[in-house]
Amino acid sequence: MIVALGIECIDSERFERAMLRRGDRLLERLFSDEEQRASGTGRRRHERLAARFAAKVAARKALFGAPFSGATRWRDFEIDRAATGRPSLRLHGAAHRRAEALGIVRVHLTLTHDAPACVGHVILEGADG
Repeated sequence: MIVALGIECIDSERFERAMLRRGDRLLERLFSDEEQRASGTGRRRHERLAARFAAKVAARKALFGAPFSGATRWRDFEIDRAATGRPSLRLHGAAHRRAEALGIVRVHLTLTHDAPACVGHVILEGADG
């Protein structure tokens, strides 16, 4: 049973400007070390990071609603990729506690980026009631 869903679209060019302006401070605030490594290097890195950030915003909306007011950190949402390339979402801290309270048993995630649009879509599934 679907408990909640969230979707977010981030402008990759705007995100890249923010990364250039705020540098490592922004990366440290938004992404785990592993997420930063997994996003690689090169000219499309900002798109991959923007898509990950879109997924974090989508997950935050799904868990807490929008407009959001809560005690999570961006690093409470961690985007990973399996060897097959399939993305997954790990929840930590307040996000994990909220998912438990909602009875979430499965998280579905999809990412896409085609500059300038980077989209994250999250579906939270609970046990059949």
